[in-house]
Amino acid sequence: MDGTETGWGRSAEPAPRWRALLDRARLGGRTAEQAEADHRSEDASPRESLPRRGSGGGWSGRGSASVPPADPGYGPDPGYGPDPGYRAEATYRVDPAYRVEPGYQADPGYQADSGYQAEPGYPPDPVAESRYALLDSGYRPEPPPESRYALLDNGYRTPGYAPPEPAYPQPQPAYPEPGYPVEPAYQPPEPAYPPAVPTDRGYPARIEPARIEPARIEPARIEPARIEPARIEWRQQAPRDEQERAAGILRRDLGTPRVLAFANPKGGVHKTTATVLAAATVGSVRGRGVLAWDDNELRGTLGLRAGSARHARTIRHLISDLAHIEIRDGAELLESLDDYLRHASDGSYDVLAGEESPRFAQRLDQFTVKRVLELLRRTHDVVCVDTGNNVESANWRTVMQAADQLVVTTVPREDAAFSADWMLDLLHEVGMGELADNAITLISCPTPGRSPLQDDLERHFATRTRAVAVVPYDPALETGSSIEYHQLQPETRAAWLRAASVMLEPFAR
Repeated sequence: MDGTETGWGRSAEPAPRWRALLDRARLGGRTAEQAEADHRSEDASPRESLPRRGSGGGWSGRGSASVPPADPGYGPDPGYGPDPGYRAEATYRVDPAYRVEPGYQADPGYQADSGYQAEPGYPPDPVAESRYALLDSGYRPEPPPESRYALLDNGYRTPGYAPPEPAYPQPQPAYPEPGYPVEPAYQPPEPAYPPAVPTDRGYPARIEPARIEPARIEPARIEPARIEPARIEWRQQAPRDEQERAAGILRRDLGTPRVLAFANPKGGVHKTTATVLAAATVGSVRGRGVLAWDDNELRGTLGLRAGSARHARTIRHLISDLAHIEIRDGAELLESLDDYLRHASDGSYDVLAGEESPRFAQRLDQFTVKRVLELLRRTHDVVCVDTGNNVESANWRTVMQAADQLVVTTVPREDAAFSADWMLDLLHEVGMGELADNAITLISCPTPGRSPLQDDLERHFATRTRAVAVVPYDPALETGSSIEYHQLQPETRAAWLRAASVMLEPFAR
């Protein structure tokens, strides 16, 4: 050994310090080569032979020297001596069988420790036959440090080592500058005690401030939320709010001009009255652009009960000049058509009266009716048509086909209700079932009070039409004379306002 330890796959490393101390104490200043030569010289002595490795994994014979003897003239350094500070362990004992080789000269300056006693039975240390002798005898190297920097982390510094100076100067704090006064740290003021209070003993007593204990906050107790059953409360709508809503619907834009057809084959069911009051109600809200047309080919009475009789012109005169009026447009068209119309007393709606002669009905064919409806659509937003009683006439069917909204009028009587129900079946048969399903049933009360049949009629027509509207009895309508909207009772006008809004609600935008 030359003072280094080697291993498989790693370079030589300096032997640990304890190994050098052990060799120094055991060999007495001799080198490892001299010690090995001494051991080889013992082979000729009568001592018990050392076992050696044999073939087949066994031990046999005496070990033979594998190296030449050391140079006789070679000896230890005369100035070499043991370490003065070295002390062997108390349990260390010299092997009794160990004998100094002949020719061995101890160092003259070496003094053995007087209290040193060799350990009995300590065998001499044979020369290791392989690099693994120490491992075979139980030697285990110390575990390596966790990292190459472990000694530095533990504060270890090699003697004489000084860390290199940094390549750049260390930054100096910019604040505070030298000579700048540093304000002292803030100290909260001490509490001012209350003044001393004189007592009966003659010396003042100081009142200590009350000690406030922190309040103890109990953790909130969370209770599971209690789910109450849902309740639906019906709030009756105020009459005023309902009227404002209905009037708002009538003021809206209807998109295109709309035709409302009031029909029932039975006479005396308030078709003419319903046509006039519907036009008067819508006209009172919209201001203008509403017309009521009496299309009864058998001498209708709408012209007599509505509008001022400022002239005697009817639908017959309009048809005679229809070709000259159709070619006009704008204000000129309105001015030309106004000569054939009558007006309500308040100017809220216009009236196109029917012909009193029954022979005129033959001239109202489907083409003429279409031309009249197209002309009225050009000048008015809402056209209310009072139809006749002949459901087989071309005039009646043409109005049904051109109508945007059908209003079935009836009174609380069985014959009137039967006629209205039969007409709805007829419309389904001729392919106008959609018009019948979207119709409005208008029940007019001809007498005060509520008829027992009214409830049955409301339930029945509610299943056949889109909605059912009921208008009450009004004394102003009982005489059958001229109909004046402003003479109706407030309850009657409010009922007609609701009914008219239901008629136009599908078209309001």
